[in-house]
Amino acid sequence: MTHRRGNVTADAPRGVDAPPDLVQLLTPEGERVDHPDYDIELTAEEVRSLYRDLVLVRRVDLEAVALQRQGELGLWASLLGQEAAQIGSGRALTATDMAFPTYREHGVAWCRDVDPVKLLGMFRGVNHGGWDPAEHNFHLYTIVIGSQTLHAVGYAMGVQRDGADAATIVYFGDGASAQGDVNEAFIWASVFNAPVVFFCQNNQWAISQPMERQTKIPLYQRASGFGFPGVRVDGNDVFACLAVTRQALRDAREGQGPTLIEAYTYRMGAHTTSDDPTRYRLADELEAWKLKDPIERVKAYLFKNQFADQEFFDKIDAEADALGKDVRARCLAMPDPKPEAMFQHVYTEPHALLDEEREQYLTYLAGFEAGGER
Repeated sequence: MTHRRGNVTADAPRGVDAPPDLVQLLTPEGERVDHPDYDIELTAEEVRSLYRDLVLVRRVDLEAVALQRQGELGLWASLLGQEAAQIGSGRALTATDMAFPTYREHGVAWCRDVDPVKLLGMFRGVNHGGWDPAEHNFHLYTIVIGSQTLHAVGYAMGVQRDGADAATIVYFGDGASAQGDVNEAFIWASVFNAPVVFFCQNNQWAISQPMERQTKIPLYQRASGFGFPGVRVDGNDVFACLAVTRQALRDAREGQGPTLIEAYTYRMGAHTTSDDPTRYRLADELEAWKLKDPIERVKAYLFKNQFADQEFFDKIDAEADALGKDVRARCLAMPDPKPEAMFQHVYTEPHALLDEEREQYLTYLAGFEAGGER
């Protein structure tokens, strides 16, 4: 296995040049590089496992997009292109760490053993997030932009007071970094030295707004203004994302406070399936980023170092196809909930006003049934 020092940069459309302060351990060509502060030793089996994660998560994502296009999901937020950031950071978590996602962290959900079909259920409108956060140490998806950062800091402060050997990680995008909630979360985390890692997936676009409309400085440098460290990592490099996140979580558990990680990546698809990115970004930008594909660089690394053969890749592809078919079949088989199910799990204890609203709603529905019988 050969290592070399340095980063690969080339002239390309906006956002494609690798910044000089980018932590990178695996180049787009699949070459292993060293970093003085962040490094990681992975066995061949561990690399093959990361590759499997990347491929299977992408397959789930592609199936979900297809299901939405066919009218089976109301909406879907694709992670296409961001698999390395999510798998690398997700595999850095210990069993006791807690993750707070947005609505795009399907890869992190995979790492926390959340059934992909439960993710689809929310976008199909048959549940409100069908998993137990305490069981998976993975919170429910958050639709309100940035609010999960405050939830994560509050949870981290609780962990801190309990004296638990655990850290918290919270995910958000570059657009969310402009939200007041996120900046408030930075303040609280810094002042209380909370054991939390802020993981920003900078995918270059906040829906149709490019990065230059969000900030005048690199996002990771914002951390210094709040009094804690920030680091920018190649978000398409699963090795680097794993190494940097693992170190940040370790620092948090050891009482060193928060860290901001900016995963410099790219949203290959639309913001959601209701978005048309061709209206605001150029095709050559997308084509340039395809050369940095997070899956292809790991595949190249495995081939170059003879850690895997074609039989292995064919086996993973077959597993991905089987997973896609299984996800589709189980998604289509999910029953629609009864209308009154919306009143369940709102409060832990009986609530008089909610009970009254439920009865009013059931009476309203009964009126339609009676009318149909006449």
